[in-house]
Amino acid sequence: MKLNCDLGESFGSWQMGLDADVMPHIDMANIACGFHGGDADVIARTLALAKQHGVAIGAHPSYPDLQGFGRRSMALSHSEIVNCMRYQIAALDGMALSAGLTLSYVKPHGALYNDMMAKPAVFTAVLDAVAGFYKPLKLMILATAQQQAFAVQAKAQGVELLFEAFADRRYTDEGTLTPRSENGAVLHGAKLLTQVAQLVKQGAVTTASGQQLALRADTLCVHGDNKAAIAQIQQIRALLK
Repeated sequence: MKLNCDLGESFGSWQMGLDADVMPHIDMANIACGFHGGDADVIARTLALAKQHGVAIGAHPSYPDLQGFGRRSMALSHSEIVNCMRYQIAALDGMALSAGLTLSYVKPHGALYNDMMAKPAVFTAVLDAVAGFYKPLKLMILATAQQQAFAVQAKAQGVELLFEAFADRRYTDEGTLTPRSENGAVLHGAKLLTQVAQLVKQGAVTTASGQQLALRADTLCVHGDNKAAIAQIQQIRALLK
């Protein structure tokens, strides 16, 4: 199972995450495209790090919400979502080509990601944005109990899906992430590693109510926000090996 991480989210003098520390330990870098974080210089530096460590690169587009870090839902029309995404994907694709790299997938960020999973109209728009790009790109979405329905819709559009699971989030019985506002929603330490081991060995997670939920995941999302998170990624990498 490959590890992916959201990176390149700094902006100007504002620093977000420890990109240089996390890059050696992951397989896939989801790089911000400037609408929630990231700027031209940050993108260039992040691409250089990915190239140095042989990490696959993906676009991490969001709603146009720089002040809210892309975490606020926006009522955009179908065409607005399509064009907003393609604008961001194209920017990262062009900079990647200039750096001798190839963009291979897209993972929406924040509220756009959540809306994509909860609202069929938003998923359709996201899918159209990826399907209509000038070259084939994979789309990363959340692995849930309903992932087959997403896969059928994506296949009809000629888009291959990558299903991701979260190392540090507790799941509901429906296969969605437990809201952060609830106790126990975020896993740490031994509980996090136990969930990773269960995903890898059994293809399942234990939900908040104690039920076993089957999840087919291609990749595991990790975070590199601080030194403790980097150490946790190293433990996950060791467990996967």
